[in-house]
Amino acid sequence: MAGPAFRAAAVRVRTPATSANLGPGFDALGLSLGLYDDVVVRVAESGLHIDIAGEGADTLPRDESHLLVRALRTTFDLLGGQPRGLEVVCANRIPHGRGMGSSSAAICAGIVAARAVTIGGADRLDDAAMLELATEIEGHPDNVAACLLGGFTLAWMEAGVARAIRMDPADSIVPVVFVPSRPVLTETARGLLPRSVPHVDAAANAGRAALLVEALTRRPELLLPATEDRLHQDYRSPAMPESVALVNRLRADGVPAVISGAGPTVLALVENGAADKVARLAGEGWAANRLALDAGGTSVLPLA
Repeated sequence: MAGPAFRAAAVRVRTPATSANLGPGFDALGLSLGLYDDVVVRVAESGLHIDIAGEGADTLPRDESHLLVRALRTTFDLLGGQPRGLEVVCANRIPHGRGMGSSSAAICAGIVAARAVTIGGADRLDDAAMLELATEIEGHPDNVAACLLGGFTLAWMEAGVARAIRMDPADSIVPVVFVPSRPVLTETARGLLPRSVPHVDAAANAGRAALLVEALTRRPELLLPATEDRLHQDYRSPAMPESVALVNRLRADGVPAVISGAGPTVLALVENGAADKVARLAGEGWAANRLALDAGGTSVLPLA
């Protein structure tokens, strides 16, 4: 394969926040949310220059260790070679360390931007290959599938290859997120999970995950039973007791609430008319936000 040529113009990529698991759909189900990071990437004559505004501006690295840059570099290698230099500008809005897919957004932004700035990039790296690459970098496909495809996604591994299908969630569903002030590392949350679970709990989750597909796409009135989980949320309680307590309190009031991803954000999936009322239920210590559902996933947008 001949080395790639690169576009002189910058490209702008927008990536949505995501929520994985959605209760019973552990490492499989994901939902794309209307909260976005924007990244502008331009091939330069030399070096690497990174500007960051918003989330992580004071803490993220501005060198090759930045996750987005690592995704760019990995993708350029697959496309045939590295550009001489890069300029990267990040406008981050997705909270970090809160279970809303900030790492998946960075990975997907890097992959899509590298493909877009490479002439003929889409011919060398198709959409299925992007999902496979994003999964390889992230380690599991649930968040990256929702981030790339938008909507409501079901992801799985087949013979070591990531697969995903996209579905349209019901229009009446409104995500409400309750974001706490303190993050929890995904590694910490995963480390609390047991190596095995009772068969009765696994069976219950399988049924609820199947029901959740119907509830999210066609029967929102079934969301409360469909979001019941026995595989991961209670086990993670020591790392996020306030989050699990909020989930239990909301569910006791009839609100379909779950831990978003590895937490500690709490996600409620409610009907449109109840969203504002539900957003007021968390109390102090939580930033409650009513979001839209994202339908488009990661996209290349005009610079203007």
